[in-house]
Amino acid sequence: MRLSLPAPAKLNLFLHITGRRADGYHELQTLFQLLDYGDVLEFDPAAELSLTLSPATPDIPLAVNLVWQAAHALQQYTGCTLGAQILLRKRLPLGAGLGGGSSDAATTLVGLNRLWQLGLSRAELIDIGLPLGADVPLFLHGTSAWAEGIGERLTSVELPPAWYLVLAPDCQVSTAAVFGHRQLTRNASPITIRAFLEPGGLGQSANNSCQGVVEALYPQVKAARQWLDQHAPARMTGTGACLFARFDTEDQAQAVRAQIPDPWDGFIARGVNQSPLYQHE
Repeated sequence: MRLSLPAPAKLNLFLHITGRRADGYHELQTLFQLLDYGDVLEFDPAAELSLTLSPATPDIPLAVNLVWQAAHALQQYTGCTLGAQILLRKRLPLGAGLGGGSSDAATTLVGLNRLWQLGLSRAELIDIGLPLGADVPLFLHGTSAWAEGIGERLTSVELPPAWYLVLAPDCQVSTAAVFGHRQLTRNASPITIRAFLEPGGLGQSANNSCQGVVEALYPQVKAARQWLDQHAPARMTGTGACLFARFDTEDQAQAVRAQIPDPWDGFIARGVNQSPLYQHE
């Protein structure tokens, strides 16, 4: 029985770093917008665990792949000794701020929970997934959401329909380098969901606390943001490198995508409030 499941991307419509905890993690506020575009994972029963990536990434050790880590975390939590052949069809760029690795991990937990008939609840999967990455709970939660804490305290939000052009410059951003940078703003003023979402509220003025540091470290990101800004207000997602702009229609977004200069790339996606991962439950 082959099981094929999506691993959707996310955008941070804004990202404020509001403090730093004693354990080194950063307190934040963000609004996660799920997209109808991302990676795809396929699961087949097998005697042992195996993972194949398409396209292959021979320079990245298997042990650091979040799909591999998620599968073993699920086995350890449940004591399950079953195996699976896992194929990861990678469409999202690495180091992009789109949550690709975290989404892959979440889809792995959901997929193997079904394949192995473990019967774990969504809350149990979130408990397993959080140590793998702060964004993993979002993708298991399954809706666009307002997030606080380190990103694990989630409140579902209904966002208006929108199309996004996501622009990928020719670089990968190190999240550790960004959060460890001495010039990162760590005292942004907290805001409320209501203040952000209400007409004429803070939504237009809220920004990404990481963007200045990333643009200083990676000039390609700044150049891409300046180019996209000529067509629509552009903002960086997560810790980068991808930028995004919102459009009312797919045609508007496609018209700008057609003008993306080399060597940058990009894709069009629709913002969704319910994750494609749970669409066929």
